Amino acid sequence: MKKIPEITLYFWIMKICATTLGETGGDLLSQTINVGYAFSSLILIGFFIITVISQLSSSRYHPWLYWLVILSTSTAGTTMSDYMDRSLGLGYAKGSIILIAILLSIFGIWRFSGFSLSVDKINTFRVEFLYWTAILFSNTLGTALGDFLADSSGLGFARGAVLIGGLLLAVIMATYFTRISRVFLFWVAFVLTRPFGAIMGDFLTKSHQKGGLNSGTIGSSVILVTILIAFVIYTTHKAKTSYALE
Repeated sequence: MKKIPEITLYFWIMKICATTLGETGGDLLSQTINVGYAFSSLILIGFFIITVISQLSSSRYHPWLYWLVILSTSTAGTTMSDYMDRSLGLGYAKGSIILIAILLSIFGIWRFSGFSLSVDKINTFRVEFLYWTAILFSNTLGTALGDFLADSSGLGFARGAVLIGGLLLAVIMATYFTRISRVFLFWVAFVLTRPFGAIMGDFLTKSHQKGGLNSGTIGSSVILVTILIAFVIYTTHKAKTSYALE
């Protein structure tokens, strides 16, 4: 039975919202509350494990549970990336290279196990486990890339967001006007939405001096949670209405 949502425009809006919330929520725990990157990572990885076990144990798609797991991968990915890049001193570039290697390894294991990378064919425990593992590390990679673009590259928040937005637009164009694998384009878009969310999260929370809106991690997180909840309610109601009309 299908356990993930339909890949629609709403899906991508919610994905960006969840990944942005992952950035602000992760920073809220590690920086605002000052728990630290290492302990924050342990807490949020624990949260991810609990949610993903619940998801893997379920027999059908539960919207609230699915997006809770997406959110947990985003928050865990934020602190995992920060721990690698800052606490371990790897830096954004080295951290990104390591995470790219890990993500490619996951896709390699997934593909050479004889399973399709298509999200339309996630119907076994093993495939779903690989799916969530890939999502966790894609979100971690996205955080590192987003921080690299916003900080180390000198692009800043606005130009970094424009760059990632341009790449996402290119993926959309490729989807409609080329024969490039839709599966490949999906995963490219999935990875790119994370740095876009990371940059937007920093843009919302950082001070005016750093080019941000200075909304703070708490205020930004509350707004993003509200938006995400509203979309989950709307899409769930829309799906039930469509099902009832069939």
